[in-house]
Amino acid sequence: MHALAETLPFPPASAASAAGRARRSPDFRLDPLAFAPWDAHVATHPAATIFHTAGWARVLHETYGHTPFYQGRLEAGRCPDLLPIMEVTSPLTGRRGVSLPFTDFCAPLASGGNSAARNWELAFRLGRVRGWKYFESRGLGGAPTDARPALAFYGHELDLALPEDKLFAGFAPGVRRAIRKAQAEQVEIEIQTDLAAVQAYYALHCQTRQGHGVPPQPFRFFASIHRHLLARGLGWVIQARCRDQIVASAIFFQFGRRAVYKFGASDRSFQAFRPNNLLMWEAIKWHAAHGFASLHFGRTSLANEGLRRFKLGFGSREECLEYFRYDFRQGGFVTTTDRAAGWLNALFRRLPRPLLRGLGAALYPHLA
Repeated sequence: MHALAETLPFPPASAASAAGRARRSPDFRLDPLAFAPWDAHVATHPAATIFHTAGWARVLHETYGHTPFYQGRLEAGRCPDLLPIMEVTSPLTGRRGVSLPFTDFCAPLASGGNSAARNWELAFRLGRVRGWKYFESRGLGGAPTDARPALAFYGHELDLALPEDKLFAGFAPGVRRAIRKAQAEQVEIEIQTDLAAVQAYYALHCQTRQGHGVPPQPFRFFASIHRHLLARGLGWVIQARCRDQIVASAIFFQFGRRAVYKFGASDRSFQAFRPNNLLMWEAIKWHAAHGFASLHFGRTSLANEGLRRFKLGFGSREECLEYFRYDFRQGGFVTTTDRAAGWLNALFRRLPRPLLRGLGAALYPHLA
């Protein structure tokens, strides 16, 4: 059988036949949904993030039906090489491979100097076998020399090794003033992991997405995040409460020593109280106090200067997140458009919120 057609969890070290197959051809389709100790193996790699975990794979598979086609090299007890890919299949948008859908970034886990070229070859080979329209990477470095990024975003990451007072001193003056204002207004911060907190976040999420003119993801996406990540100690919800009302909320993920700010939402009518600034400061303090090495603020559209300034204001390091898309029909890399802003946003802002939620539930299974 072709190695790419096999679906294997990590073989037990004692399984001689599986080990023999691994020696003959080290590249297999790895299934994070089928191997219980997946996260323990992935955690041995220093570059692993929440997006490499089985929990995130389950969220994508359970919510949208995407199929894992993870590629990697098998070794007893660890995972030295891993290229996560989900196959997205839709009657409207076709079949393609994405690493990974609804994921800000997902660099492969690698151990060798030639791993980048090898990973691209694996993706090209798998895409031809599976008949994909295209393969899209979100963090796969070492692209061929003729490759042009399909999209680019800002990324921001904060080093948490500094003492608390030095972290605070590294913030922009306006951010420090905003934090003090929120404290003076007696904004209260709570950290929760229960489903009720996710539901409260989702209410603000729908409000915020409508303000941006974008349909919200279906609630089942966040219920799956709660079930497979938050309830298993891989993240939590942080809330800002003012006048007995939740006015801002965010979802953070944690894996190993790396944390990610994934979702944020707030009530704009309470913006003057600066709850988002205090919420972020408390999240930074919590992660630093619990031994996390870094906090990634997720991706930011190049057109969203306000969000970029907000993230830079916390002393984060800015990077460029490049997405590459190889079109199998054209036989080359192609560019696409960031649809963060456009004429549709004005239309979506005018839709009743229940209708906008229904639209999101119908559209997102076909997107990535």
